[in-house]
Amino acid sequence: MFKISFYIVMLISIISNAQQTTKTCSLYGKITDNKTHEEIPFASIILYKNDTSKVAVSTSDINGDYCFKNIATGKYKLSVVYVGYTKHDIKNIAFNANSPTKIDIQLATNNIKLDEVQVVSYCIPKIDGDMKSSGTVTREEYQNMATRTVNKQGYLKKEKGITIRGGRTTPVQYNTEEYHRIYENEYKDSKKDPLSTFSIDVDKASYSNIRRMINQNQLPQPDAVRIEEMINYFNYNYPQPTDEHPFSINTEYTDCPWNKNHHLIHIGLQGKQIDIKNLPTNNLVFLIDVSGSMMDENKLPLLKSGLRLLVEQLREEDKVSIVVYAGAAGVVLPTTSGKNKDKIYDALDNLQAGGSTAGGEGILLAYKTAKENFITKGNNRIILATDGDFNVGVSGDGELVRLIEKQREDGVFLSVLGFGTGNYKDSKMEQLADKGNGNYAYIDNILEAKKVLVKEMGGTLLTIAKDVKLQLEFNPAFVKGYRLVGYENRLLNNEDFNDDKKDAGELGSGHTVTAIYEIIPAGSSELIASIDSLKYQQPKQTPAPLAFNNEVMTIKFRYKEPKESHSKLISHVVLNKKINFNSSSENCKFACAVAEFGLLLRDSKFKGETNYKEIIALAKQAKGKDDEGYRAEFIKLVEMAEILKTNVK
Repeated sequence: MFKISFYIVMLISIISNAQQTTKTCSLYGKITDNKTHEEIPFASIILYKNDTSKVAVSTSDINGDYCFKNIATGKYKLSVVYVGYTKHDIKNIAFNANSPTKIDIQLATNNIKLDEVQVVSYCIPKIDGDMKSSGTVTREEYQNMATRTVNKQGYLKKEKGITIRGGRTTPVQYNTEEYHRIYENEYKDSKKDPLSTFSIDVDKASYSNIRRMINQNQLPQPDAVRIEEMINYFNYNYPQPTDEHPFSINTEYTDCPWNKNHHLIHIGLQGKQIDIKNLPTNNLVFLIDVSGSMMDENKLPLLKSGLRLLVEQLREEDKVSIVVYAGAAGVVLPTTSGKNKDKIYDALDNLQAGGSTAGGEGILLAYKTAKENFITKGNNRIILATDGDFNVGVSGDGELVRLIEKQREDGVFLSVLGFGTGNYKDSKMEQLADKGNGNYAYIDNILEAKKVLVKEMGGTLLTIAKDVKLQLEFNPAFVKGYRLVGYENRLLNNEDFNDDKKDAGELGSGHTVTAIYEIIPAGSSELIASIDSLKYQQPKQTPAPLAFNNEVMTIKFRYKEPKESHSKLISHVVLNKKINFNSSSENCKFACAVAEFGLLLRDSKFKGETNYKEIIALAKQAKGKDDEGYRAEFIKLVEMAEILKTNVK
């Protein structure tokens, strides 16, 4: 009875406190996205008297809530501003000082496309010292400013050898985004190449990067489209593992929706979900690019807001350090308890962009910092946040990869968060995350930051299985040829499967991994590229043993526990029990819709009979439970791409 009374009193107290909090606000409400209805944290809400005189500024909290206190009676204007959204104004708000007013605000994403202009000079925004604030330098002078520094007020410090010219020009960057060339997987003959081996990929950067481009009214270039990352952006309803292994294995054998003459194998892995409360202690190093290329609103400002979301989730036992790099690297926050959030926030808020990009030096310092604070049974991880535009010191892809490979053996993982447009180096960042035993995400808005750093925090921070590889052996009695859809940069040599020294992908807590094989059935008259008969080799063709005549393929999986160096092996057989595509699961149907979209964006020679309308219809059919709106957003994205494709001449 005492316990019940106690909880009743506590409940009344909570309700009373909430009511009192509301009463102390002259104006309060919630900021959300007008399409997904997700809360928008850290939006700026500005209050004006008589439309022009600024009275107060508030910031929405992690739940999107804001509050203004002690506002005098009168009429006001409210403005809400956030990166990636259209500014929202509400005029003629009448306040009564004795009666709180609630106004909920929905923001619309800003899809404005910027016109391309010619660069003639670069502007120095502010000058510290006796020089005037308006002036420009030539491009050559700007590029030679390899050691620009910024003082605490955000002013560019005066440097020797820089001549300031009169006139002021808005700085503009050329589009120098970089992507690795993708050569799509071809069909393999199951008699001559019965094995297919690849590493898993839980990276999701390609999808959000493509979304950014389409929202800017442009179709992505083909090499930005990595189909496996598009598919794996979405969560699928695979069952949790029930045995000693950290992931469940799920397969479906069905028809191929974009080629009626082909079949399809759908493979889904579901990582074990671990409650955030039970995560190991975190030793995190935020490695932040504060070079001049990070000045844009969708870079350093968005980066800081995103990391604030992650800090909000940290526990007292968790530790955070902050390392930054521009012309040089340095520690701006020594290891700090997750309890001291204000101290971490202050360190983030004080960051300013300026200078060149010594990324290699920053990576070395971040690993040194992580090792100094290493937690033996904890999660030791560097989170690199950058646009990838390294240009000082160790900067080449090969050099950086070797640097990462040398460091990862000490048990510190590296995850990468990509930001920005124009000079974005996707190819570099993907490699760094892959070789650093981490994952790679592209952050195009604050909701994506919340998805990656809050909702999927366990998967982002906690690895439950590393070096996960798959090897499929196809039975030629049922399979004439096969093709892996996507994963072009994750292919392994067949002998790599049993080699525990070969690096492969990592699986995080709660992560799902999906792969699709397109199958040419046995008996098909379709031709597959082949080689001439061998002169000195006379391979003997033997039929499959009768005991295996009902098996389409065998899938083998290898993985290591996060702290182990020896792998474990699992085998899974797919029987010849093909189902009609209409009877396949929502998981399979939606993954196929995303794969088809990728094939169209790439204008792939393997796209078959697919088209935008069929993709939209299939995605709608397989939308299923979509509480967070990601699948609905995908459908809208396909619709936008169809319009853009129609308008391309």
